[in-house]
Amino acid sequence: MNLKDIQELIKFVAKSGATDVNLEIDNIKISIKSPPKKRRGEDEELKTVIHEAPAQLIATQPPVVQAAPVVQAVPVEKESTKKESNYITVKASMIGTFYRSSSPESSPFVNVGDTIKAGDTICIIEAMKLFNEIESEVSGKIIKVLVDDTTPIEFDQPLFLVDPS
Repeated sequence: MNLKDIQELIKFVAKSGATDVNLEIDNIKISIKSPPKKRRGEDEELKTVIHEAPAQLIATQPPVVQAAPVVQAVPVEKESTKKESNYITVKASMIGTFYRSSSPESSPFVNVGDTIKAGDTICIIEAMKLFNEIESEVSGKIIKVLVDDTTPIEFDQPLFLVDPS
């Protein structure tokens, strides 16, 4: 990973609104942290620290872009009842921006109560200016949509609850 790749990663994280991203690629660990936004017009720093496997500090990247506004994550309710424990949680396969439809004028790919089958497009995740159609890996009925449209999401974040029965 070279300096240009790291700068592009920093820009992507800043745009996505994520405040804390940790990546490990081969023997390199990258941590990108964005402080909470201050008052309008004040500059912010986007801090990046790169560590080699034995936790040796390799480099500290100075700010390249202004950090995106902080977006509060909505806590996902735990599946507490026995009935909900039978549901399958569809999770994000990448970080990016979650879209329920292909355009603002279009209806969502899926709504609560819709029956889906494996291979159906259920949402779009925008990552690095690429729009990735996400297909369902399970069949069933959409019970709950766990993320709001146009929300920045993280890898492995729960998106939908699906009843497979």
